Amino acid sequence: MSTEAIRIVWVYPDLLSTYGDRGNLLILDQRARRRGLPVEAVGVNYDQPLPDSADIYLLGGGEDRPQVLAAEKLRADGGLHRAVSRGAAIFSVCAGYQLLGTSFYGNGERYQGLGLIDLSSDRGETRAVGELAGDVTPELGLPPLTGFENHGGRTHLGPNVRPLASVKHGVGNDGTTEGVWSGRMIGTYLHGPALARNPALADLLLSWVVGRQLPPLDDEWPTKLRGERLAALS
Repeated sequence: MSTEAIRIVWVYPDLLSTYGDRGNLLILDQRARRRGLPVEAVGVNYDQPLPDSADIYLLGGGEDRPQVLAAEKLRADGGLHRAVSRGAAIFSVCAGYQLLGTSFYGNGERYQGLGLIDLSSDRGETRAVGELAGDVTPELGLPPLTGFENHGGRTHLGPNVRPLASVKHGVGNDGTTEGVWSGRMIGTYLHGPALARNPALADLLLSWVVGRQLPPLDDEWPTKLRGERLAALS
């Protein structure tokens, strides 16, 4: 058993936790512990400084005003930027995903993002609501992506940025691609929560932290869930 705990920070749960994305924290915690890996998981609220020494940072979904407040505070705080510069991983969902880019729309206006990834987001003509599925970018070596999307945004990736997946059903970024993968940062529009529906993605994040491939777990029930949701789209 490793003696050094995997440190996970849930960023601003008082602002970015509209759609139950705390489930991603629970999945990472349990999948690590089932392998004998200790975990230290904390939530850091808006009025607290963000530590820059954690291994994984989680950002969830949120409404327009909380998203704007989170962007302003994270830029001023600087902790997330320092964490990324030292190799920390980020898993971000929906509003949290949009924050990683250069700009996003909220309350009908364009706001500055964190500039951690070359992407920008604006509003789509229609809201994307429903099941989303796609094939993950091959280099990540993951099974098909599955989840639930509920957003009005459209995200445009820069020329040197890779999507997380190509869309087979649903909208994602723009009807063609879903999410983003850049270094140790992953963004997605998927709720569900995303890591409950995609445990291999949770294991990828953990493997980046420990520096090795993790032994498999008994995933009978997550596999059944994934199969049911994917089959419903066929």
